[in-house]
Amino acid sequence: MPPVIDLLAAIGDTANPLAMPPVAQLSDTQLIEGQRQLAELRRRVDALAAGFAGEIAHRSRRDLGHDGLAASHGVRTAEDLVAAVTGTTRREARTLIKTAELMPGGASGATAANPDGDRDGDAGGDDTTASGPRWLTVLGEAVVDARLSVEQVEVIRTRLGAVTGAAQLGATEPTSGVSDGANLSPDERDALDTALADAAARLIANAAGLTVEQLASRAAAARDDLDLAGIATREHALREKRSLRVFRQADGMTAIHGLLDPESAAIVVPILDAATSPRRGGPRFVDPDQQERAADIVADTRTTEQLTLDTFVDLVRIGARVDDGTLLGDKKPAVRILVTKSDLEAPTTADGNRLGAAFFDGHPDAISIETAERHICASGAVPILFDGDGRVLNLGREQRLFSEKQRQAMAARDGGCLMCDRPTTWTEAHHIDHWEEHHGRTDIDDGVLLCRHCHLLLHNRHWRIRRHGADYVLERPDEHGTLRSIPLPSRSRALQRLKATA
Repeated sequence: MPPVIDLLAAIGDTANPLAMPPVAQLSDTQLIEGQRQLAELRRRVDALAAGFAGEIAHRSRRDLGHDGLAASHGVRTAEDLVAAVTGTTRREARTLIKTAELMPGGASGATAANPDGDRDGDAGGDDTTASGPRWLTVLGEAVVDARLSVEQVEVIRTRLGAVTGAAQLGATEPTSGVSDGANLSPDERDALDTALADAAARLIANAAGLTVEQLASRAAAARDDLDLAGIATREHALREKRSLRVFRQADGMTAIHGLLDPESAAIVVPILDAATSPRRGGPRFVDPDQQERAADIVADTRTTEQLTLDTFVDLVRIGARVDDGTLLGDKKPAVRILVTKSDLEAPTTADGNRLGAAFFDGHPDAISIETAERHICASGAVPILFDGDGRVLNLGREQRLFSEKQRQAMAARDGGCLMCDRPTTWTEAHHIDHWEEHHGRTDIDDGVLLCRHCHLLLHNRHWRIRRHGADYVLERPDEHGTLRSIPLPSRSRALQRLKATA
């Protein structure tokens, strides 16, 4: 089999059909190295694609009218033309074009400070270079150098571009729904540009080891650190975009499409995660009852998506039953079943079915008699059972498990799994002092949150987490067998903010 470098070189020969190599024959090292080199190749292709898309946009600009490149191909915009040629979406095409505006000396002639593509134009001003603000030039250079992909650039550009005053540097428009209300002096513009450039450089330096989602989180944190005053405005803008739309499809299904703002997501997502996390590698429960529940979820024949929907429906149904009229008014909505007496009393056939049809009020598609009977049976008074214990556990030294209140405190402190980026809803409590060996107390300071994967990894490889004051470190051997201490910083933004302002 040819080495990985030869396979990569063959990709560019479009005269020959693409032949998939027998990757199953590669060693682990070759496989990972090949994936890394492919990623770099893709970043280089991204840069070229952005340059081409930028030039297409320049030749399709408005002042050319019907003589523009896009119009000559029968489409309205450059985004439409690029999307058609590349077989991608208009959003992806627009991202390529926006990236081209950042690239120094880009083929489009359009730069961050000169988005209309006037090749003879000069942005002028004291706070930007001739090609635009410094922080966007930093991003553009990272694309050309294949250090960032187009998607990574877009993540950083949009997050840092939401900093109050960034749009006034002549290169970005305010994030949708966010008004850029700053009125900056030249010195303030220059200081902001420098701060944004420094933040962009740090994000670029760390991007190689991060997923796009992790990079977005880092970029959002950098944005908030630079612009604390703008947090409320950005929060309001996201809240204004929240929505939920319910519409019926031609096949009888009803579709739901919604957007959750951060506050709404903080309420909804943990509940749905808790209902499905055992199926998706969630906590490894110690409590026997929880172990049995997790095993039942894993063995359930429903898909994870079906479990999520059924949980959502159950929550709505239960919530409607206990509503005191505040949300739903005095007349609570009820499921009404329309069915004839004869259908309801139809005998069971040899194959165990009941011939007949029933209908949910307002829905044209028929349901089975069995489903109708199930709802009719449940339409009476259904007790909602609550756990009547309600006592706060007095743990003492013999208590092995962390209480729910302790877990909540650890969640606020750790912000998720300390070893990876899993959220708190995916985690379980780990005693850093092993119970069997040290009979450690079940105290918050001696417990950390880990996702199931990291928790198993820690135990199976006999690694240890130790506490030094309020800080935690992971002790594990490196590739040479030397024991190393790796800091495990909290992922809680609130705690980070507290330490930064202490």
